[in-house]
Amino acid sequence: MTPKRRKTIRLASIFLGLFLLFLLIPVPRFQRPFSTVVTAADGSLLGAHIAKDGQWRFPAPDSLPAKYKTALLAFEDEYFYYHPGVNPWSVIRAFKQNINRGHIVSGGSTITMQVARMADNAPRTIGNKIWEIIRALRLELSSGKEDILITYAANAPFGGNIVGFETASWHYFERPPRHLTWAESALLAVLPNAPGMLRPGSNSSQLKAKRDRLLKKLFEKGHIDSTELSLSIHEPLPEGSRQLPSLAPHLVDYYLKTARGQNIATTIDPELQARAVKTLQRHSNRMAKNHIRHAGALIVDIEKGQVLAYIGNSSPRDDKAGHAVDMIRARRSSGSILKPFLYGAALQNGTILPHTLLTDVPTQYQNYAPQNFHRHFDGAVPANEALSRSLNVPFVRLLHQYGGERFLKKISDLGITTLSKGYDHYGLSLILGGGEVTLWDLAGSYASLGRVLRHYTINNSRYRTNDIRPVTLTPRRAGGYELTNYPPAFSAGAAWWTLEAMKSVIRPPEESGWKNFTSQQNIAWKTGTSFGYRDAWSVGLNGRYVVAVWVGNASGEGRSGLLGGTTAGPLMFRLFDLLPNSDWFDLPHDDMKEVQICSKSGYRAGPDCPEKEAQLIPSSVKSNQVCPYHKIIHLTTDRRYQTRHSCEPNGEIVSESWFVLPPLMAWYYSCQNADYQFLPPQKPGCFISGQKPIDFIYPNPGATIMQPVDLDGEKQKLVFKVVHTNPDAKIFWHLDNHYLGQTQNPHEMELNPGKGFHKITVVDEDGNRLVRRFRVVEE
Repeated sequence: MTPKRRKTIRLASIFLGLFLLFLLIPVPRFQRPFSTVVTAADGSLLGAHIAKDGQWRFPAPDSLPAKYKTALLAFEDEYFYYHPGVNPWSVIRAFKQNINRGHIVSGGSTITMQVARMADNAPRTIGNKIWEIIRALRLELSSGKEDILITYAANAPFGGNIVGFETASWHYFERPPRHLTWAESALLAVLPNAPGMLRPGSNSSQLKAKRDRLLKKLFEKGHIDSTELSLSIHEPLPEGSRQLPSLAPHLVDYYLKTARGQNIATTIDPELQARAVKTLQRHSNRMAKNHIRHAGALIVDIEKGQVLAYIGNSSPRDDKAGHAVDMIRARRSSGSILKPFLYGAALQNGTILPHTLLTDVPTQYQNYAPQNFHRHFDGAVPANEALSRSLNVPFVRLLHQYGGERFLKKISDLGITTLSKGYDHYGLSLILGGGEVTLWDLAGSYASLGRVLRHYTINNSRYRTNDIRPVTLTPRRAGGYELTNYPPAFSAGAAWWTLEAMKSVIRPPEESGWKNFTSQQNIAWKTGTSFGYRDAWSVGLNGRYVVAVWVGNASGEGRSGLLGGTTAGPLMFRLFDLLPNSDWFDLPHDDMKEVQICSKSGYRAGPDCPEKEAQLIPSSVKSNQVCPYHKIIHLTTDRRYQTRHSCEPNGEIVSESWFVLPPLMAWYYSCQNADYQFLPPQKPGCFISGQKPIDFIYPNPGATIMQPVDLDGEKQKLVFKVVHTNPDAKIFWHLDNHYLGQTQNPHEMELNPGKGFHKITVVDEDGNRLVRRFRVVEE
């Protein structure tokens, strides 16, 4: 090997070693925390939270706006795309200027060198300048030019604790960078050159002169024309940093916990959000007069499942406590808001039909005795009316009949995630608010119900497998879905009848004021009020949107008058007024079948039902239970008595269909329905088997009764009540086999049975006998 070749190899080895050492130099990285930034669907800012280090530093964007990029390169680094990270001519020029002036007046730094310096945050010295050059070269080797530009723009200082051009755009101009003018873009290009001295609001003449020089340079380079130059020079500077928008503070707080330091693009409609915030705040201000201080609301697009407006709570007034609580995510007692799901579930499996009469009488299950809100009973009420009037007793009985575990599974499948403790924990009170739900889950579940119904008709009577899903705040790609013949949770027929019942204008009397607020739109809606007047709910949907509302006090303080229909309902309707009208859901014909229904009872018509009508019911209904209340009754020819052939000498009787309710149901039903006809009494001496004309109103079977004591220590008497289908019947009372006396309408007896277990027996004139056992305990 010749000496020349050895020298060449040695030099190559030296250069290779130096290059390898160069590659070991760490690439400039920024490990500083970012602000949490939340934007609307159009890219506008909904709100942000300052970074952990106290700086307003938005996450880096994907690209830079053309105006700002052009202004930045013209001011900072014209040859950015042509040098390898260091511009030798700029360094030489800066060196000469610094020698001539005797101090540093120019660094000759390229944008890449500035990125390297910002990453190290080191003081300006000759040694650091050399290290900066090396690091800039290393950065250029590992990163593309566009990435370096974005890194510079995202980390450059813009005065005070404002870092990054996007942060500055919102702080100084209250809009995103892509909407900045040439003058505003030029200002942001020059501002990092001396952010401490040239801060908007101070030294404005120097700052304007610097900006205008850049604008003239842009004109000379042909980037703007003379008109644009003139208009830009006359644009005033911002007076200083402004407050960032705060349209959805609770949403920002949510992402601060779940996605801190990220820029989250949401589906929120900023215009709708702003209008909804104002609407909710006006309503909350009115409610505050009754010390009902807080409210939350969600508006959801049914088709996409996207949240369009998110108001976690009302804004603070003089009473600041509780307004920071996000009531959309808070777990609160459900009240009656789950009743539509039980109605739909019972309808789907055939437990009821749309208008089936449900029992509404005093009811007790062990130690649990539900009450209707108004403390009255209807005896029997159509299922759809029981839902629209939100009657408690019929739905507790329906839950008992349908099955608690099955119902929990059904609403879990629909999207209610908070009821996870098992049915033994909640019991029958589950349907009246014995469990906690969130506004988020409710909005998602009702949106899923609407989506199932809408897509069933669109997809030729088949179900999409992904229709049951939570609502979302972030845009999702339109993913694929499969079609199936099996409903994901609720069938289209059950969903349609549920929404029809929710559209009814028959509402509880305590909510009579809702008509003053109702919208002209076609809206299915349900309210709920928790025990103690602590929570008021209202959820509604039309063919396109779901609006879900909660009103109350975050602390759980109850207030008289805090009812779903009069506090949450009006706000829900006002929010619907902000939305466009929508077509109602189509009838899902292919998931319906026509059957004959008893007009009086709502059951399938039996042979004894005199009035029948055709009704569409969900195809899934397999039950063939016919009307149990219409019976053929045999009467004497004068229709005064019930009889039978053998009791009439000539065998002449009149047979006709009669609507017969059990005694307790009949007594309460007749109080609400004056046209109800009790059966005539049995003909004396003619026994007719199979009828039970007598029943207890009080006490319930196996009841434990607390006997009250007066202020003077004397025990108060207990009042026992019985009903009989014959208003003129006499009833004879016995307590523990001791005769007490007789009654004739009303059948009430005051007793002082004493502590312990007892048996009360009642017998009518025809020998019909009824026994009830109970226990008395003392206070």
